[in-house]
Amino acid sequence: MNSKLAVQMFTVRMHTKTAADLADTLRKIADIGYPAVQMSAIGAMSGDDPEVDAEGARKMLDDNGLKCIATHRPWDRLRDHLDEEIAFHKTLGCDYVAIGGVPGDSYDATYNGYRRFVADAVPVIDRLKQEGIRFGHHNHSHEFYRPERHGMTLEDILINEASADLMLELDLYWIEHAGLNCVRILERARGRVPVIHLKDKEVVEGKNETRMAPIGEGNMDWDGIIPACEAAGVEWYAVEQDHCFRDPIDSLKSSYDFLRSKGL
Repeated sequence: MNSKLAVQMFTVRMHTKTAADLADTLRKIADIGYPAVQMSAIGAMSGDDPEVDAEGARKMLDDNGLKCIATHRPWDRLRDHLDEEIAFHKTLGCDYVAIGGVPGDSYDATYNGYRRFVADAVPVIDRLKQEGIRFGHHNHSHEFYRPERHGMTLEDILINEASADLMLELDLYWIEHAGLNCVRILERARGRVPVIHLKDKEVVEGKNETRMAPIGEGNMDWDGIIPACEAAGVEWYAVEQDHCFRDPIDSLKSSYDFLRSKGL
């Protein structure tokens, strides 16, 4: 059975600061069984003169039998240096780029602010589409803020008013954290969710608090969520744990084993 699981590399960002660390971490991910990764927050690939460029990263991926199924890139890079970004993604063999959120320094948290972003994204989306690359937006919880009492959320602008060519890289944890049912959001986003982010939400022992957890170790309703993901057309399930309370590789293995037991 082929797996649809990937690692969002943000999870292991503390272990990718050098080329040697990146190579070792990719090997460990492949050894768990993951067939793919999302390239994001990799220190060895950051800065004006990165230790690892796209060609070097592609070789590391190929050496470990891994596919890059998505990236996170800054909006200003896509807006102002799109040709370079297209070349970067083609070198990686990646057909999906997302931004980590609507940049607050350019677009305020209002309906008009998000509508301006939707309009400004159109030429970027169209050019990427010509090159066979999809463009998406990754949510946290603040996109579910309601600027008007009893009004719609900011995310509703992206779901209801943007072109279907704007993909939605839904982070299901943050949807639940915002107080919504992620199954309902998945139903509304059908056909626009090729890659999603998964993490679990557990109650901290003895406290009235929650925190991120490996998948299957918390209280999210995976028996309901996974069928909804499949119905929505999810191609890749990217496991991401922003904060790990034990070794991140061990956390990734626990998530992998659980999700594989669910048929993924």
